[in-house]
Amino acid sequence: MTVLVLEKIFLTIAPCDAAEPWQLGSQDAATPIMQGINDLHHDIFFFLILILVFVSRMLVRALWHFHEQTNPIPQRIVHGTTIEIIRTIFPSIIPMFIAIPSFALLYSMDEVVVDPAITIKAIGHQWYYEYSDYNSSDEQSLTFDSYTIPEDDPELGQSRLLEVDNRVVVPAKTHLRMIVTPADVPHSWAVPSSGVKCDAVPGRSNQTSISVQREGVYYGQCSEIRGTNHASTIVVEAVPLKDYGSRVSNQLILQTN
Repeated sequence: MTVLVLEKIFLTIAPCDAAEPWQLGSQDAATPIMQGINDLHHDIFFFLILILVFVSRMLVRALWHFHEQTNPIPQRIVHGTTIEIIRTIFPSIIPMFIAIPSFALLYSMDEVVVDPAITIKAIGHQWYYEYSDYNSSDEQSLTFDSYTIPEDDPELGQSRLLEVDNRVVVPAKTHLRMIVTPADVPHSWAVPSSGVKCDAVPGRSNQTSISVQREGVYYGQCSEIRGTNHASTIVVEAVPLKDYGSRVSNQLILQTN
């Protein structure tokens, strides 16, 4: 009975998308951008395997034909017009097959949604978030700090140095706009499962788009480590739109009171 209870707790609290021991490859994609990154990686890996097989075959044939024991009299190959044409044309064609999908992915990553449903501002100092869409003349916007839980104070099911006291709650299957800026030194808001890495540069605001396609808890970290305690953790929790509305309403009520 105790084992079942612990399994239930860990399934609800433990990371849905975080690095695992002996992990090979990227985390499961949570956004179309990350899915495109994974697909591009697999496509490039396919071409790498073809190149590896082709070059290995050429190397083995060269070792065979010019080995002193198997062929005491080496073959007198002076020119190979056909192979020279092939090895000149194919290396120029392969980058074209890689460049076309990579350019499409690059442009889609840089494109910011014109009319996003929600705008969230992330200020880098471990981290400070502001839901700017809920501003009005009568109340302040929804703001909160998000600090990493110390390694000696985690709750049951929480991963060491991966959990925060206040998660960034976003609705699933909704277009979001993230505005990232620092409060002191350079930071970088990065969530691998979402395929997002947006630098926070002093004196300017950068923005990126996110559209989480499934519910879950996604873990990231600041990719600009600039001193003690600057490897701050980022946790994004994607919930259904109905649950998101109730959470935001409760937070606004608590903040106004």
